Amino acid sequence: MLRVGLTGGIGAGKSEVSRLLVECGAVLIDADKIAREVVEPGTPGLATIVEAFGEEVLHADGSLDRPKLGTIVFADADRLALLNSIVHPLVRARSAELEAAAPDDAVVIHDVPLLAENTLAPLYDVVVVVDASPETQLDRLVRLRRMTEEDARARMAAQATRERRLEIADIVIDNDVPLAELREQVHAVWRDLAHRASRPAPE
Repeated sequence: MLRVGLTGGIGAGKSEVSRLLVECGAVLIDADKIAREVVEPGTPGLATIVEAFGEEVLHADGSLDRPKLGTIVFADADRLALLNSIVHPLVRARSAELEAAAPDDAVVIHDVPLLAENTLAPLYDVVVVVDASPETQLDRLVRLRRMTEEDARARMAAQATRERRLEIADIVIDNDVPLAELREQVHAVWRDLAHRASRPAPE
C-alpha cells in the first residue's frame, strides 16, 4: 500500500485532482468529508460537541449548525482547540478504518486540506501538492464559489503560504492549466504512484 497525502491551497483545484485520481483507480479518503460524517445527528461526536458547546450549536432538526459553531470557535483559540480535540481523533480513527479496508496494493489518497499547516507530511509515503497561482485561486473563489474578494483573500491568508506547501511536496501538479492538460499531468502522476505502490518495501 502506498499512502499519499494530497493537499493544496483553497481554490487550487485539489478536488478535481482527487476525482481524476479516483478515476485512475486510487482509493480516496477525504478528511473534510469524514469530519462532517463523524458529527452527524446520532453520532457520539455530535453528542460530545453539544456537551462542550451547548444546544445553541444545533439546528432545529438536531443537525450541527456549522456557521454558528464557527463563530464561536474562530473567535476563541481555546474553544477551537477544544473542538479540534473532539473531532480530530474521530477523523483519524475513521481514516484508519477506511485505510485498513483498502487492498494491500492500493494507492490510498488522503485528501488533507491542512496537511502543511498541521505538519502532517511525515505521515505519508508521498506528498502531492496541487499548485495554482494566487491570482488563479482568487479568480476561482470569486467566480466559481461566489465569495467576495475580501472573504476569498482572508481564507487564502489563513492557510499556509504557497512556498510552505511546495517545500513539503514530493510531487507538484500545476493547476494553472486547462482541464485537458491537468488530466495528462494526473495520469502521469498516477503511473508514478502505481509504480511506487508495486515496489517491494525496503528491508
